[in-house]
Amino acid sequence: MTHQHLQGRWHAELPAIAPGASPPQPPTQAVLQLGPHPELAHSVRGTVQRSGATAQVSGDVDDGDLTLEESINGTNISATWTGRVVEGSCGKEIRGTWNNAQTPNTQQPFILRKQAGWQ
Repeated sequence: MTHQHLQGRWHAELPAIAPGASPPQPPTQAVLQLGPHPELAHSVRGTVQRSGATAQVSGDVDDGDLTLEESINGTNISATWTGRVVEGSCGKEIRGTWNNAQTPNTQQPFILRKQAGWQ
């Protein structure tokens, strides 16, 4: 998988982080829109939209390992996405962990699924 495979629209599901909560919490849904990074040849840049807010993201994939940095203000890193392409998914599913930079040890698992459409 290359940075070009990351380009496009991705649906993210972040399961609730309070296991055993009553009532069970629904997963957080997000949409990532990624395109070529204008300054870094083998990277992507775009946005993530969730809960009515939009943040910037940029990053890359290296040998199946995804790293994205999220920024709410466009300057400072507010969160990171680190994951691995799921074997057998043809590069259309990535699973990993979302880490909140402001609150250390706040991690959420995520599943990214590539959405169909024109590339």
